Amino acid sequence: MLDWFRKAKPGGPPPESSGVSENPAAGEGGGFLARFRDRLAATRDRLAGRLEALLSRSRSIDDALLDELEEILITADIGVRTTGDLLSKIRLQAAKKELADPAALKAALKARLIEMLDRPAPDPPWEAKPVVFLVAGINGVGKTTTIAKLARRFQAGGLSVLLAAGDTFRAAAVEQLTVWAERLGADLVAQPTGADPSAVVFDALTAARARGADVVLIDTAGRLHTKVNLMDELKKIKRTAAKALPGAPHHTILVLDGNTGQNAVRQAQTFHEAVGVDSAVITKLDGTAKGGVVVSIAHELKIPIAFIGLGEALDDLQPFDPRAFAEAVLNP
Repeated sequence: MLDWFRKAKPGGPPPESSGVSENPAAGEGGGFLARFRDRLAATRDRLAGRLEALLSRSRSIDDALLDELEEILITADIGVRTTGDLLSKIRLQAAKKELADPAALKAALKARLIEMLDRPAPDPPWEAKPVVFLVAGINGVGKTTTIAKLARRFQAGGLSVLLAAGDTFRAAAVEQLTVWAERLGADLVAQPTGADPSAVVFDALTAARARGADVVLIDTAGRLHTKVNLMDELKKIKRTAAKALPGAPHHTILVLDGNTGQNAVRQAQTFHEAVGVDSAVITKLDGTAKGGVVVSIAHELKIPIAFIGLGEALDDLQPFDPRAFAEAVLNP
């Protein structure tokens, strides 16, 4: 499980309010895995329910069963390409008679999912001060709320946080981030609506260095990945950050809405090509049956999943754990 918040400031207090257990498989009824399973119920119903029905009526692992399994995985938004890659190894195991029964198939499927998802998010350079995170994504994915949740976690780890209101397109965006800054007790750098977002970022990094902030979280305007001019603006923001502070931004986070399914893969690909994505946050997984998309993003695009959003509360941003995810979506 991601432990940025412990590595960030050795000896600092752990994020006790985050709701994250040290052992994600421990603790039924109120434990991490039980809560995880509950929030991923829609995805689990689509995947685990159909998988159990398939395996319950099958005694042998043959091509017909694997073809049905392929359909189940695709309809759970794991995607055609990722499903093919996932099953290629399992088909080979079946051909070699290494899968004796449905239980062995399920175990192999779980192991393969974990293998595909186990791509740890890179550590930001904690020796830098401040460490700068650029947060991007299309409209409505929950960027600003995600920033607030990240800020809360960093603060719980003993770090000071400055928020940069780089979304100057919407007045409501600046207001929303201002409210969060007040609630969190975090510093905020903002300019009036319509200001150049790159200027906001430059001012924010200058202020962060002067104030000795540990972390800067840069909010950006939601932008469709198909709009070239808006993607160019994001590139400019990134260049400006580097001018204000060599090496910044140190980590670019892409926020994606789990409800969009395979569209999220296309969005991630475009953002990754434009500015380079270090990790992704998948939001709104508590209300969608399309949670399988996280497998496609991690496997096809090689983008680590850093966090998943399982609700609106500050505690509902959870470090992504491949094993806990596989357990939650494969077991009814």
